[in-house]
Amino acid sequence: MTSRPLPAGSPSEHWRLPRHPRSVGRARQRLRQELAEERISTDMLATAELLLSELVTNAVQHAHVPPGREIEVRYELSDSHLRVEVADASEEQPEQCAPDTDDERGRGLLLVDSLAAKWDVSPRDAVGKSVWFELLLPPEVER
Repeated sequence: MTSRPLPAGSPSEHWRLPRHPRSVGRARQRLRQELAEERISTDMLATAELLLSELVTNAVQHAHVPPGREIEVRYELSDSHLRVEVADASEEQPEQCAPDTDDERGRGLLLVDSLAAKWDVSPRDAVGKSVWFELLLPPEVER
């Protein structure tokens, strides 16, 4: 699935991070800073940060790529939704797990599936994939 074009002037940003566990917190912080000026509810921003954390964690832990490859994070904000993408150089597709109640891992994509309006995996133009999610903005939010 491809992203819809955004209206002129819609916020959109991307940045690269090393494939390192510290990048999870840095991605959350950067998204929070980037969206601080926007009129997004605290709850929606917290959800976006949580889901971004899950996708970056998956890229850090499961993208079996040569050292030095980076993760790219991108977001687009329109009048109707916030779309966040995490791209890595691995062709390996993410898999949703069914963890046992005492498992400490394996719930990331379950959270994405539960909290996002939609999500999917798209091939990148070059190498790898992009995992993305969208959160719908309430219609009463004035931007």
